[in-house]
Parts: sequence; C-alpha cells; structure tokens
Amino acid sequence: MLTREGIVLRGGASSKRQALHIAAEAAAQMLGRDVQQVFSALMEREALGSTGLGGGVAVPHARLPGLDRVAAVFVRLDQPVAFEALDDRPVDLLFALFASPDAGAEHLRALAAVSRALRGAELRERLRQARTPDAIHALFVRDTEKTAA
Repeated sequence: MLTREGIVLRGGASSKRQALHIAAEAAAQMLGRDVQQVFSALMEREALGSTGLGGGVAVPHARLPGLDRVAAVFVRLDQPVAFEALDDRPVDLLFALFASPDAGAEHLRALAAVSRALRGAELRERLRQARTPDAIHALFVRDTEKTAA
C-alpha cells in the first residue's frame, strides 16, 4: 500500500490546507492524477470532519475513480500544524489513503490497520526520528509484520 515513492519528508506547511496539498501532490505524482482532483477529494472528506486522530497523527483519505488498489502517501512535516484533531494537538504525521469509490471493505480495512498502527507511541516516535524514506518504509513493513504475527 505504501511505497518509498509515496513518502515525503519535508516541512513547509503552515496550515492543514497546505499539509493536505503536500499529500495531494505526492499522491497525484504517484498515481498519475491531476493534483487539483486529488486535493479536492481530500478537502471534501475533511469537510465532513477532521481526520486528525490525536498524538500528532492524521489519516486523511479520499475516493478516486479508476484506482485498482488502495494507495497511500506518508508525509512528515517539520513543524506540526493545527488540524482540529480529536485531542486538539497539532499534526506532523499524515498517512493519506486513496481508494476507488467501490472499494468499501478494502478501504475500511486499510483505514483500521493504519489507525491501529499509528496509535502506538513508539512507532510515532520512530517515524519522527527516521532520516530517510527507506527508514520510514522499513518501520511500516516491520510494524505490519508484527501485527500479522
């Protein structure tokens, strides 16, 4: 679901909107989509309620027609931004999910798995300390293997 190409380690966001735009840019490039289409889909979902889970984590998600699998983008911001999260803490870790409109169960399973994984304080801290996309990817692979066992 998450590839190294879908991992963005950069700051530059001063708002929730800018953070979502960074995620949309990465997803659009990875999926061969129009940035505005992806960004609009993320904003539409966010208008229904914040996807900020707490602990500095958000899991924005959107449905995009024509996807044949659930795809993901991970963004780590240098500075946390206000995100209207459940705990009112700012967010610096975004794990954005994208699925086709008819991928109901698959989309929900992916959301649940990501939310469960990012609830762990140890994983969140390691994600904040990791220096490269490869290191981030390895953390998610290891966490997935641990949960599957």
